[in-house]
Amino acid sequence: MSNSETNAGDASAVTVSDPFSTPETGARIIDCWNSIGVEGDGSCPQLREVIHCRNCPVYSNAGLQLLERALPPGYRRERTEYFSIQRKPATGSKISVVIFRVGPEWLALPTQAFQEVAEPRPVHSIPHRRHGVLLGLVNIRGELLLCVSMGRLLGVDHNAALEKLRTYHDRLLVVAWDGNRLVFPADEVHGIHRFHAEEAAPPAMTPRNRRAGFTQGVFSWQDKLVGWLEPESLFSTLNRSVM
Repeated sequence: MSNSETNAGDASAVTVSDPFSTPETGARIIDCWNSIGVEGDGSCPQLREVIHCRNCPVYSNAGLQLLERALPPGYRRERTEYFSIQRKPATGSKISVVIFRVGPEWLALPTQAFQEVAEPRPVHSIPHRRHGVLLGLVNIRGELLLCVSMGRLLGVDHNAALEKLRTYHDRLLVVAWDGNRLVFPADEVHGIHRFHAEEAAPPAMTPRNRRAGFTQGVFSWQDKLVGWLEPESLFSTLNRSVM
């Protein structure tokens, strides 16, 4: 297909489908790529030179003819009527979160914060750091990561024994935010859930509700109330707690 005249002659016997005709002249556009080209049997001798039909002048000329053809009858009226119809504004996009349970509380964080759900493994304590949010170190794929207690930070697992927190966990969630990676145990993980922000109600602000400071809303899911956590303040506090 080094020149379009040769290709046009080679493809002149090809039957061309109606969608490639120009209605104003009745002329048919050569679509040899559908018969002897990459969409056909590949028998076009020029394919050795151009590799793909999109590199061929015949293909380019066909595209120009389609783009430059006259508008079909009634096209302007149809488009005018379509765009003149008043439509309701689209609602905001849904928010994607991962729902998990810590103690008795169902919580949610943005999906992009989660990297994986790790297999059960022990958490190794750090000397002189046996109290507070930091539980210890855990080996995740050969990397030692800090393991924290989300429940202790939020005040939802105050009855859990510290030694129990440091033993094997069925679910260890690996999260990352602002370049910092952490691990925290969870009692249950549902998975990804999507909802509109307007579906969430403001959290209850009470003196004893420690997690309210990290919660930007509460939404209903499967007859349960889920605390939608605010990641910036949550991870900022977690990072300060382990220093």
